[in-house]
Amino acid sequence: MMGNPSTVRRVFDALLPARKRLIARDQITVDAQVVLAEVAAPTGHEEARALRVRTALRSLGLVAEMDAVGNIVASRPGAHDLAPVVVCAHLDTVFDAGIPHKVARTRERIVGPGIGDNARGLAAMLAMVDAMGTTTVRTRRPILFVATTGEEGSGNLRGARHLFATAAAGAYAAIALDGAGDERVVTHALGTRRYRITFNGPGGHSWASYGAPNAVHAAAALTATIAAWPLTTTPRTTLSVSRIGGGSAINAIPSDAWLEIDLRSTSAHELGRLDEDIRHAARRAQEHEGLKSAAGAPLLRVVVQSIGDRPGGALPGDALLGQVAFDATRLIGRSPDGAVASTDANVPIGLGIPAIAIGAGGRGGETHTTREWFENRDGALGIVRAMVIVTATAELA
Repeated sequence: MMGNPSTVRRVFDALLPARKRLIARDQITVDAQVVLAEVAAPTGHEEARALRVRTALRSLGLVAEMDAVGNIVASRPGAHDLAPVVVCAHLDTVFDAGIPHKVARTRERIVGPGIGDNARGLAAMLAMVDAMGTTTVRTRRPILFVATTGEEGSGNLRGARHLFATAAAGAYAAIALDGAGDERVVTHALGTRRYRITFNGPGGHSWASYGAPNAVHAAAALTATIAAWPLTTTPRTTLSVSRIGGGSAINAIPSDAWLEIDLRSTSAHELGRLDEDIRHAARRAQEHEGLKSAAGAPLLRVVVQSIGDRPGGALPGDALLGQVAFDATRLIGRSPDGAVASTDANVPIGLGIPAIAIGAGGRGGETHTTREWFENRDGALGIVRAMVIVTATAELA
């Protein structure tokens, strides 16, 4: 594959029948997006949505199977037995199954949980498979189309980790379809570490046992300490105590308390430094609460548990995949916008496999809220862009 605009243009021209089909079936793609959005798929419970995607891929002529962690994996054969190009779109959402998933439509906007993130990515992947199936275009490399589990939150990229350790081990390149948009190209994988810190003690009656160490006090002190830390803006780093809880009754000294922390940075050094700081601060909170306690009172115990570790990294500036993505973006009349994000592409980037994440067309907003919206403005163009990137990376046969 040559990384220059003329190569991408040749692929664009070769895909003319597929481009026409995407445009002609644009409303069918949006309807499929709505159907998928209305199937609840909280992280760890994606099976119902996964089975719909498997059925759709099989109806399009691909052999699609569910793997050991719930991913749906299908392959479009290449002309040669080479390392594949991977296209993935995650199945899961941040919403519990009990939240109403019925979407509302107006003339220009569709509103509902997960309508963009990531029902749009899934629908676009299916539309791409359909459109490419109508052409005689063959690629040198096979293309794996995968609907992944566990991309959001506590999923810790479970599906992508399994995929790139099994069916996609040694892949040539990877493109993640995530949400709406047709300009953004995520070339930098945002490193993320997540923690659950638990304090445990004897507890007791709030009057009779006063002086026993208070687990909630320790958790609150740790939260206040972390909230006061200055963070670098270059490299950009964020640190949030996102959840906290504990105790059992208003008239009892709590025997347990916990907090969860989300740490993100574009710098591996900052992630490592703050990891040490968090662990040290947790011990200090434990010790400080012990010093406040009555003489002879049992000490609090503290456990710092890692509940998420997403690898960071970056696509090299001279990588052919990045050049192709930027050229394809310009070819559809958009200005490419390099970005940093945490997506399924983190896993292959962490393994040294060239990878990007892109939007799947249209416009969206209020992601991760029940007010999430999608507008199908030139939506097919975003899928055209994705199809050109994938085909050019897999190389015309």
